[in-house]
Amino acid sequence: MSKTVGDVQVLEFRLEDRKYCIDIAHVDEIVDKGELTPLPNAEPRVEGVMDLRGATTTIINPKKVLDLDETETGDRVVVLETDGDGTVGWLIDAVDEVISLHDETVDESVESDSVKGIVRQDDGFVVWVKPEEINGS
Repeated sequence: MSKTVGDVQVLEFRLEDRKYCIDIAHVDEIVDKGELTPLPNAEPRVEGVMDLRGATTTIINPKKVLDLDETETGDRVVVLETDGDGTVGWLIDAVDEVISLHDETVDESVESDSVKGIVRQDDGFVVWVKPEEINGS
């Protein structure tokens, strides 16, 4: 049975002054950014690694993937569910809320490598991103 968009809940978050969202099924937890250890010769999207309860977590900066002007890195980390390839977290500026999507609010005509679609809201648009593209997997 395939899911319609209306069955999907997404986590809405902010990067700079823009809103983004990700399917809540991909989210494990949200934590404060701890001390990061930079990795030499890592891809530009990789800010470093962080110890999260004994697990080495690779920290990705989605702003670098999405070509956003980076004023400063965020201080919150969205930790994602992964398929055993190690733990990955995204640096974000703020978590807004979890919202349920309805078919009529999602426009998938703008889909690209990193964007699943655009969610229409009263106060503008929310960009629905694909975690596998942001992570580079």
